[in-house]
Amino acid sequence: MLIGEYIHTIDTKNRVSLPAKFRKEMGKKVIITPGLDQCLFIFTNKEWEKVSLRLSSSETDLSFLRADQRTFNRNIFGAASEVEVDSIGRILIPEILKKKIGLTNSAALVGVKDRVEVWNDEVWAEYSANAGKIAEQLAEKLADEKRNGKQT
Repeated sequence: MLIGEYIHTIDTKNRVSLPAKFRKEMGKKVIITPGLDQCLFIFTNKEWEKVSLRLSSSETDLSFLRADQRTFNRNIFGAASEVEVDSIGRILIPEILKKKIGLTNSAALVGVKDRVEVWNDEVWAEYSANAGKIAEQLAEKLADEKRNGKQT
């Protein structure tokens, strides 16, 4: 399981070090793609396969027939890159993805169970502070939905 929060420097070649705890679980190649909430997602190849299957609407995968799904898939798959983890644990963040979330000299890497999120560290600090303020309300809402049989 990928957990924890780390702030790491981005070097002049757009490389960032994955935390040692993440490297052990992620392997030698990972997929980096636009995420949600102004971040990037990094998936293992195995997890990426699962995500890809979930984004298909059926076993025959006719997801291209729905405009909303086409748009979302273009965003997720179109800018996705398979990147190698080098011998000292760094990955290259493609320039297009770096610009997309405004990364400059450092990034927040956040383990979120099945993926790593990469954030502009200032945006992450603000997001995290705001999320912390409403965590109890969110917990109550999720508990109510679970009790009422709704999936979130």
